[in-house]
Amino acid sequence: MTVAHHWGQPPTAATGQRTPTSVKAKVGGWPGDHLRAGREDNEGRLSNAASAPNTERGTMELRHLRYFVAVAEELHFRRAAERLHVAQPAVSEQVRKLEDELGVRLFDRTQRNVGLTDAGAALLTEAYRVLRQAETARLAARSASDGPGLRVGYVPTALRASIPRTLQRLAAAMPNLQTAMEPGSGLELVDAVRAGDLDVAVVSLPVPTAGVRVTPLGEQRLVAVFPVNQGHAVKPHVDLEQIAPERIVVLPRDVDRPFYDAVVATCRAAGVSPTLIEMPDGQVDRMLLAVAGGTRMAVVPECVAERYADAGVRFVPLTGESSVMTTGIVTPRNTEHLPTVAFLRAASRTLDRRPQIASDRSLVAA
Repeated sequence: MTVAHHWGQPPTAATGQRTPTSVKAKVGGWPGDHLRAGREDNEGRLSNAASAPNTERGTMELRHLRYFVAVAEELHFRRAAERLHVAQPAVSEQVRKLEDELGVRLFDRTQRNVGLTDAGAALLTEAYRVLRQAETARLAARSASDGPGLRVGYVPTALRASIPRTLQRLAAAMPNLQTAMEPGSGLELVDAVRAGDLDVAVVSLPVPTAGVRVTPLGEQRLVAVFPVNQGHAVKPHVDLEQIAPERIVVLPRDVDRPFYDAVVATCRAAGVSPTLIEMPDGQVDRMLLAVAGGTRMAVVPECVAERYADAGVRFVPLTGESSVMTTGIVTPRNTEHLPTVAFLRAASRTLDRRPQIASDRSLVAA
């Protein structure tokens, strides 16, 4: 093990305490009022007269609604045509046909501006709903044909035991579901959800929420990890202030920033300033093996103790003030992906069923 840099920050002026330092280790568009006015090109203008009811109306098509929504959002026929990658006369023609079919005027048009009428505003709300339902139907048909898939990313220190149980419930309800699990760092996983590369990410909170939806999973506390033959391993609980560890093994901050910050805050609350030994690659099992094969302790969230009961270590609850972590599920903000929606529903049913870590619970390798 090689140490890159050591503890050495001066006490802060406010508290007189020193902060744990990090050491690298090498080990083995809904519409608003703004939609009611816009500029229109002369060649794109249609008559302001209300469309007369057509006694030989055709059938409203999804294409008509898509063209209408584009014009309603852009309030400009040329920009709507560019957005739809069609010629402007085609947009004007489809809107005219829609008005003829409905027998109402959807837009107020002048030489310079285009605005939604009351009828147009009412139709826009329903058009959004119809187009969403059409997309849901398309996805359902594709899922039935290709087999549904669920891409789940997770931070190792945030993966609570309720998540595997959730996936088991989901597999029972959707026998053809294909699930892929991918570990990673919190920020990378959120970016992957935002980009559409993942359907779900289980992370520690807080995380950037722009463009995504966050469903909290609840809170968890930190626990200490000792080798099974270490004196503190047989205690029902330990106090960081009393044991005053010189070194604590943790995962790198880039892997799980909320967890790392919780460890630092817990050390500060206990008045201790150990050197934090960062394990490479963010692999929990390697961190536990390093503890099992040595004399150092580690600090992990409760969920790690739920999953690793046979790693040659013992997980001991911390007493005193310990920072609480919140974990959550990150999904696309307005997802209608059926496996993702089903996963969220199943997670809500299994959320309160996870086992608690009792002070007399021994998680020792046989």
